[in-house]
Amino acid sequence: MPVSIKDIARLAGVSHSTVSRALRDSPLIPAATAQRIQQIARESGYTASAVARSLVTRKTQAIGVVVTSIADPFNGDLVDGIEEVANQHGYSVILATSQADPEREMAVVRSFGERRVDGILVASSRVGSLYLPMLEELKIPIVLVNNQHRSDFAYSIAVDNVHGAYQAARHLIELGHRRIGYLGDRLGLHSDEDRFAGFGKALAEFKVSLPKEFVVYGDGKLEGASIAARDLLHRSKRPTAVLCYNDISAFGLLKVAEECGIMIPESLSVTGFDDITFAALARPALTTVRQPRREMGRKAAELLIAIFNGSPEEKALVIRGELIVRESTAPLSAS
Repeated sequence: MPVSIKDIARLAGVSHSTVSRALRDSPLIPAATAQRIQQIARESGYTASAVARSLVTRKTQAIGVVVTSIADPFNGDLVDGIEEVANQHGYSVILATSQADPEREMAVVRSFGERRVDGILVASSRVGSLYLPMLEELKIPIVLVNNQHRSDFAYSIAVDNVHGAYQAARHLIELGHRRIGYLGDRLGLHSDEDRFAGFGKALAEFKVSLPKEFVVYGDGKLEGASIAARDLLHRSKRPTAVLCYNDISAFGLLKVAEECGIMIPESLSVTGFDDITFAALARPALTTVRQPRREMGRKAAELLIAIFNGSPEEKALVIRGELIVRESTAPLSAS
């Protein structure tokens, strides 16, 4: 039979409530009494269960992970990387979604704190530095992955958005394109600002002008990107190449191009960003910037565990992506 709090109370000669408080390290119980009760609990095998162990050690061996949506293909590999490292170190992973809503994100993180997870990883945070006062309250380490709120935060992992977009734009320029558009995300995300900055850096370096009508904004999703793409491609003088904020936006552009009878890449070169699984399966296969999602997940989990151990080597890690050239881009001469 499993040992219960009643058994521990009988062995210790105290009340049930005293045992419960002692296992929670309540300041209402004298330290010597709490230590004696916790010793009895350990010796009786009460701490063999995860729940009991968490009461005694105040550790749950659980990590909370917040992603924007489980429907986003980006998050699958990220979580796989997190779970790989977490499992190696004996931690379980609890997953929740924020739906890209700042208030919901804060509520989910707070609920993780109430469940006493040992640490929290937040992907694509819309809150950023607003966690700083919460850290004092929860006393639980938080690591942000691809923080979308422009601010400094204690611990973070991010892809180098500026460098990635620069490489993609340079690729288009080196193919001979000079009329290059940008399909961004209108939600004001930190990543969109940086990708547009990398795009602009390449254009400036090669003295390529950027008409303001060549910059349009969707919402990072298929429908919003399609609306923006129609505005861009229905112009009498349209670009010969477009860099898209992410792969989903690029898919929206490809869809509209097909509707308009615009051949890819013969009449229009298209690049994305992320290299989600479907990028290689699209027709034509999408040229894009690969984010090392699984590696980022592993690095984020490793950083969190290093924080647990009091030995984080770095607080803010920036990882470079890789330009993956496929079939959706071609030299201007083919246009």
